[in-house]
Amino acid sequence: MGTPAFAVPSLEALVTAASVVGVVSQPNKPRGRGLTAAATPIARAAAALDLPLIQPPTLRGHEAHDAIGQWEPDLLVVAAYGKLLPDALLELPTLAPINVHASLLPRHRGAAPIQSAIVAGDAETGITIMRITAELDAGDMLLRRTLPISDDDTGATLTARLATLGGSALAEALAALQRDGLEPEPQDPTSATYAPRLERENGHIDWTEPADLIARKVRAFTPWPSTFTALGKRMVKIVDARAARESVVEDTPGTIVGIDDTCVRVATGSGTLALVTLQLEGKKALPAPAFARGQRLVVGARFDG
Repeated sequence: MGTPAFAVPSLEALVTAASVVGVVSQPNKPRGRGLTAAATPIARAAAALDLPLIQPPTLRGHEAHDAIGQWEPDLLVVAAYGKLLPDALLELPTLAPINVHASLLPRHRGAAPIQSAIVAGDAETGITIMRITAELDAGDMLLRRTLPISDDDTGATLTARLATLGGSALAEALAALQRDGLEPEPQDPTSATYAPRLERENGHIDWTEPADLIARKVRAFTPWPSTFTALGKRMVKIVDARAARESVVEDTPGTIVGIDDTCVRVATGSGTLALVTLQLEGKKALPAPAFARGQRLVVGARFDG
């Protein structure tokens, strides 16, 4: 059970390690100007692998339950499916329902663990293969594999690396299950943190936050929901930014305090943020100096003002 590209390496690992009796993905969604229904990455992968596929609009009720039940699964493997599974589905597999979760549990339980790890400034993250229970991401851990977070990782690059690690971790877990089994390790609930689903509004920059936190959000929220601010009556996406060296500024947060041939520097609640690449709504992304010239930015102008 999976939906986005993150889940594809896990499906490929399953095909190599076991007999896949069926695949479940969320329904295809309209995309683009023509609102044509585009197949989910897992739906495309299932078709390429010639695997049975269902895409139920809901997991509640008998339709999805009966369809999955007819496959008589030993394992139910979930990787970024995108919806909580009802208890009736969790009871179907004869061995266990397991999840490929993109964090080192119990840290960052929830729907956005990858972005949350970057925002938090974590030095590392990883994959946890865990047993699914009714409580969100709280089941026993079966296997954990770590991955360092680099200073230039974005939500996109870290997702891609974790997807690959997820596939290899799942293959390793399946091999161990077939040999001697895996020893379940309970999570420490006192160490749990939560990563709720991201909304568009999460990307709106609060200039009163510290510069290093805003810079991490710029990386974490690439490509979605992105980070953005207002310039007059128009929205500006911050495509690339970094915390500048100068740490003490007295200007109102959001105020432009410097413009040079590499960046536009903006005061924040703590420190200065160097904007490297910006994109005005409806326009292409530009290096900060070119953006500043085109918008006639001057020191003292304000974002969100």
